[in-house]
Amino acid sequence: MKHFDSILVANRGEIAVRVIRSAQQQGYRAIAVYSEADAEAPHVLMADEAVLIGPAPVKESYLDPVKIVAAARQTGARAIHPGYGFLSENADFSRACEEAGIVFIGPTPEAIEIMGNKAASKRRMLEAEVPCIPGYQSEDQSDATLLAAARDIGFPIMVKAAAGGGGRGMRLVESPDELPAALASARSEAENAFGSAELILEKAVVRPRHVEIQVFGDSHGNVIHLGERDCSVQRRHQKVVEESPCPVMTPGLREAMGRAAVSAAQSIDYVGAGTVEFLLDGDNKFYFLEMNTRLQVEHPVTEMVTGQDLVALQFHVAQGYPLSITQDEVELRGHAIEVRLYAEDTANDFLPATGTARVWHPPRGEGIRVDHGLVQGQEISPFYDPMIAKIIAWGEDRDIARRRLLRALETTCLFGLQTNREFLIDVLEREAFAAGEATTAFIGEHYTGDVLQRAPATEAHAAIAACLLYRDALAGSQRTAVGSLPQAAGWSGTRELSSHFRFAESEGSLIDAFVRAVGRDSYLVTIGEQTHTLHWLEQGPDVVRLSIDNAQQTIRYALLGRGEVAVQVRGRASVMTNQLAFTRGDESTGGSGTLVAPMHGNVMAISVGVGDRVEKGQDLAVMEAMKMEHRLTAQVTGEVTAVHATPGQQVAAGEVVLEVAPDEG
Repeated sequence: MKHFDSILVANRGEIAVRVIRSAQQQGYRAIAVYSEADAEAPHVLMADEAVLIGPAPVKESYLDPVKIVAAARQTGARAIHPGYGFLSENADFSRACEEAGIVFIGPTPEAIEIMGNKAASKRRMLEAEVPCIPGYQSEDQSDATLLAAARDIGFPIMVKAAAGGGGRGMRLVESPDELPAALASARSEAENAFGSAELILEKAVVRPRHVEIQVFGDSHGNVIHLGERDCSVQRRHQKVVEESPCPVMTPGLREAMGRAAVSAAQSIDYVGAGTVEFLLDGDNKFYFLEMNTRLQVEHPVTEMVTGQDLVALQFHVAQGYPLSITQDEVELRGHAIEVRLYAEDTANDFLPATGTARVWHPPRGEGIRVDHGLVQGQEISPFYDPMIAKIIAWGEDRDIARRRLLRALETTCLFGLQTNREFLIDVLEREAFAAGEATTAFIGEHYTGDVLQRAPATEAHAAIAACLLYRDALAGSQRTAVGSLPQAAGWSGTRELSSHFRFAESEGSLIDAFVRAVGRDSYLVTIGEQTHTLHWLEQGPDVVRLSIDNAQQTIRYALLGRGEVAVQVRGRASVMTNQLAFTRGDESTGGSGTLVAPMHGNVMAISVGVGDRVEKGQDLAVMEAMKMEHRLTAQVTGEVTAVHATPGQQVAAGEVVLEVAPDEG
């Protein structure tokens, strides 16, 4: 037995909060580690002890195994839980814990090594007679060999990083001509993300479902599974929506997939929580994809349908105890769906976003669970994964769970940065998703062209925003968020005057709103030919109860800056800026040939110099931010006139990287 009474959590954010909560509930002393950027993060504040391990960059803090082990020794931690990501699937870290006499809450280093490499794991699965996708997973990594193998497999194929996950180092290749560039790009991203450029090739399974089986093993040779999760709704091969059970699952298919997953785990003497991932085609044939030797992001849906605390079960088997549940005792009850709330700009190809959580109100309600590590006022930095929170709903059946999750998302409020919240609402409302028909092609098939563009603000948004700014100006607040009111001077004696607000909309259109007070906390707002009646019932720092055209609503809002207010109405949020609060000197200008950083991050490469000719759409630079590689392309054809950044330089969002003088005409 490996008894311990203290656990250090070698992670951050929502997973650190989740593990610490279970540890404290089980009576363990919970220790956190944190970077300088996370000094006031929730996981730090809720832990019994917390140790500073370095500056914000992950390689100098959360990815430094020496600092993690030193923190455990400093605090007397007897065990380390790695969470997921970071060092959770690092065999050397697991081995370092063993050598330091610290229990690693996870599988053996040998199991991590086998399953951490897609090539080695696939070879082991073929030996264990687990169904696998046809492909190439040998050691020869030359382009010539990979091209020959691809032709043998047949296009389309998937290029994958052997050591990777999360969609990084993965490329879909439709024809032989595309392969050399895909190999180079995948190698670069894989080397940067995982320290290994090894690749494998697999036949692309067209429009499959991504179905994974949760397995659990102990050191006594027992292995069970706890049902499946359908994780088909993905973008860039990263999961967005997960649910359990799978909408098309049958008892016979579950038994077959569960048996294959258990065989996979048994073949490597697996101990702890793990997930065996499969692709399921339209004929209900399934193929091994990979095994994650850790807890999964989406584990809450399994917990909600099985009633098991998987983290507590991890603690249990890590001490050498046998599993406390048998396969016959596993029972699935109801349905659970999870969505991942990301800081990202869905209208701009899901580009990661940064900012400050000015207002943060997670949802509550029957069957709702929220896993997050966020507090109001916290900075969302470019150093870490853009996932902010997981919102999960349980219901007696799938449609109840889906409706509960929809309502939860509509009441979730996060102002200060862009998120995918409204995109998630749209996904859950789609007929194909509601019918349980979503495959891994779902986002690509349903979100093309302008579908992902932000919906324009409604008249209700404009009317409420105008009144909020009007009231704020009249209150005489000294905040910088206040925009000057054109008619504020002498207002008390001229109530009949209307105050004018002009809000910019998409494609250069404007919304003009005229506010006139008609009584205590009552206003008439005229927009075009329509006049709306608003009456304030109660107002707090970020929430107001009001009546608009005789219909009462609770509205979340945030005063963000001069003449700028965020308003959320019926689940849709808009940031409204009063253009009349600014002068022309405030307006920014710039040509279409100016290439700016779309987010905070590091410049990895600049492929052109001053005087070079470039074509529209040509890759000019590569940035790395939030663990993703982003290519900056020319928006015009012309000549490079200035280069303002160098490889290795850190740049801020909006900073000019280089300039191109467009060709005349």
